[in-house]
Amino acid sequence: MKTDFETLRSLARYTIDHLIEKRYIHFSPENREPLIDGLATEYGVSFSTDEDIKEQAIEEVEDKLGEGNIPENITETEMFNHARKEIIKSFQGETIAGLYLVESLHQVAHRVSSFLMQSPHIEDVFASDEELLILLVQKIKGFSIK
Repeated sequence: MKTDFETLRSLARYTIDHLIEKRYIHFSPENREPLIDGLATEYGVSFSTDEDIKEQAIEEVEDKLGEGNIPENITETEMFNHARKEIIKSFQGETIAGLYLVESLHQVAHRVSSFLMQSPHIEDVFASDEELLILLVQKIKGFSIK
């Protein structure tokens, strides 16, 4: 399974659905898609996708070889594979559904909580900070792509 921005959108949709189910947030139906996109973008700060890692590895190879010297099949080269493995290793193996954690799960929950409180797409947040953080950690940790 390869992860990309759509994976972050799925995580955002999953999170919002659980927040609605618990009646922790309220927003107008027309704000659902902008809210999902905004939360997915916010998640993009906390997680790296396979697509992000691929782009980063290509940049590292370009830096070493120079832009004009990049082979067409760069993703099949040993140098690319080594760069990719080193990037993944830097995340210390922490993943959620193929998304690599850039910061701790607790930090992700705080980031999402702040996003929810400040989002112009959300009319009300009914949960306490603690309730929100607990639910976010549980649900993010339990996310999987089906």
